[in-house]
Amino acid sequence: MVKTSAVALQREIGSAVVAGRKRNGLTQQGLARKLGTRQANISRIERGLQNLSLELLVRLDKVLGLGLRVEVK
Repeated sequence: MVKTSAVALQREIGSAVVAGRKRNGLTQQGLARKLGTRQANISRIERGLQNLSLELLVRLDKVLGLGLRVEVK
């Protein structure tokens, strides 16, 4: 099993957020409004620079329909 670094995982999530946001026709500002956060936070998430709470991941999944799945082993 290959272990994924936190930074690589943040970048992967960021890419999924960009794709989901565009698929839903949202700007960073529009997504920020739906999530109750600031556009600068969305920018950091998309660039893989933001540590994400489980709560924020769930909200992102709900708004964007990312199909996120968490596995604990």
